[in-house]
Amino acid sequence: MTFAGGATGPDRTTDHEPDPPQTPEHPQTPDPSQTPEHPPAPGTPPPHPRIRHAEPAMRQREMTRRERREMTRAALLEAAERLWAEHGVHGASLDDVASAAGLTKGAVYSNFAGKTDLLLALLEYCTRERIGTRTCAELHDTSRPPAERFERAGLAYRRRLEGGRARLTALLLAEFWLFGMRDYAAGWRIADWYAECRDDLARDLPDSGGVSPHDRATLAVALDAGLSLQHLLDPDRVPAELYGTAMRLILGDD
Repeated sequence: MTFAGGATGPDRTTDHEPDPPQTPEHPQTPDPSQTPEHPPAPGTPPPHPRIRHAEPAMRQREMTRRERREMTRAALLEAAERLWAEHGVHGASLDDVASAAGLTKGAVYSNFAGKTDLLLALLEYCTRERIGTRTCAELHDTSRPPAERFERAGLAYRRRLEGGRARLTALLLAEFWLFGMRDYAAGWRIADWYAECRDDLARDLPDSGGVSPHDRATLAVALDAGLSLQHLLDPDRVPAELYGTAMRLILGDD
């Protein structure tokens, strides 16, 4: 660079001028979904990004955990029902139950305190479903003549005892009864179970021949349970249709 008097000085220019600030071709605009419609009041702290959706996520994880637990309990109850009906409560251990359910013994103890707790849970399930303890619905059908009602009850009773399910149910109920005879708490649970069946039947029965409805219902429930055991053991000599005849003798034609 040359000064006015012809003297030269250091060149203070550069080969490249500094670039001007760049303006984006498409300027970004704020996302409306990220902009609050009403800004927070002064002094309100902004929501923490990690906590905003934490509660629904926790509920989802808790729901999944609860569902897994219910599935595990159901698998253990199903395995215990099958094994204890076939081999008896004392003939199948908790290891056997866990193995049959495809689980570990730790899964048993994470859901039940032990064998007694598992058995009572299975009893509770059977009580809720009233497996093997419901008298034939045809006995309650007072719209039909007594003779037809009892005949239909005998046929329904025979159908109920057909197939492998009836045998497993009878064996399981026998195991419950044996366990209840030895365990006070379980015994009362089973006794209340049968009392509910008797009360349900007695509500539809009138007094007859000096025998109260409750006593007649007691005899009917005892016949229902006892005849099934006899028939399953010896079906040829103890026909299931005998149920209708026996119920007619106990309940009467009223």
